[in-house]
Amino acid sequence: MTVTAEQSQKAGQGTHLPARRTGDRTTLGESRRNLSTLRATDVYAMVGAGAASLAVTWLLYDRLLPFNGELGFVVIAYVLFIGIYALAVSFDEDGPAVRDRVAAAIVQSLGLVMLTALAFVVVYTLYEGRKALPHLNFYTQSMADAGPLEPLDVGGILHAIVGTLWQIGIALVICIPAGLVCAVFLNEIPGAFSRFVRTIVEAMTALPSIVAGLFIYAMFILGLGFDQSGLAAALAISVMMLPIIIRASDVVIRLTPGTLREASYALGTSRWRTVWHVVLPTSRSGLTTAVILGTARGVGETSPVLLTAGFTAELNTNPLHDPMVSLPLAAFELVKSPEPAYIARGFGTAAVLLVLVLVLFVMARIIGGRGPGKLTRRQEHRAVRASHRDARRFAPSATAAQSPVRPAPTRSTP
Repeated sequence: MTVTAEQSQKAGQGTHLPARRTGDRTTLGESRRNLSTLRATDVYAMVGAGAASLAVTWLLYDRLLPFNGELGFVVIAYVLFIGIYALAVSFDEDGPAVRDRVAAAIVQSLGLVMLTALAFVVVYTLYEGRKALPHLNFYTQSMADAGPLEPLDVGGILHAIVGTLWQIGIALVICIPAGLVCAVFLNEIPGAFSRFVRTIVEAMTALPSIVAGLFIYAMFILGLGFDQSGLAAALAISVMMLPIIIRASDVVIRLTPGTLREASYALGTSRWRTVWHVVLPTSRSGLTTAVILGTARGVGETSPVLLTAGFTAELNTNPLHDPMVSLPLAAFELVKSPEPAYIARGFGTAAVLLVLVLVLFVMARIIGGRGPGKLTRRQEHRAVRASHRDARRFAPSATAAQSPVRPAPTRSTP
């Protein structure tokens, strides 16, 4: 059967399904629905469901039942909102569309709750520390000369900032190469031992932080005889960061397309060069995220630092000797005080910790956030210069190939 162009064009017009015969009558197929388009009826249904849920909940709490409490009010109103919204959507949509709308409403509302909680934590921390943050001495002095009754223009958290940078820096030096190498081993060298290592890593992911601190305290301080120091705290933080970096990196490397590895092996490349030039550059953005997750876990630890580094109000820039405090530990100790100045310093310390984590996140995204194969401006200039050098090197050969070849003279013999 031959289909002409005119028939094909007519068949492609319209979005209706062909008619189908059911018994003695013919029913036309329904038009396709776009479930992702936000329509006015959806907005009306959501606003009406929200208003109705609040009104019904208020009626239950204030008129019908002896209920009280803000949390119960919110929970009941949310449940009623989902039910009323599903009922309102069912008037215009069928079963699959209703389930899709309800699932979207639940997911978006939970995301909004998480975003609200995060915003509340950040705003509340900044608001409570607003008295200490404007003072310059808060960032340039330690608490060595500041007593509980000293005003906010005396003393600061310089010792905690330096301690946190030393501890997290040492922990990253230990965890980044060890974590990436272990993740590559788990993916590239399968076997019984790699499965055993993966099981240990997954078990260590849920390791309590106090256990890591006790382990380093017993082995490094009591066993080997070292003092409480920033190095001991960095080792304890590394125990907490390492399984998270390994687990996240393992998942990222596992998502690398196998066709890239197969193409590299088909060109005769070794396994090491395939991992270094194909697998790691392809998963660079995900590996950066894994490092950020591990850093966020380590930078907020308090109990391991208290056990292994102790507490001090003086500035210590040597991580090998003497106690060294961190920002989370300083915030914990300051907030425990009943003095308002100490409490303000504690919340200011927490705000500085939030800013430090944000700076580390931005730096990590700048360094490793480029997509696979995307070069920086300096790398592009280097590639262009290399291309020019190759062009100049091949120019004589190209000129010689294009020049006419003179035939060799022949000599006649008598």
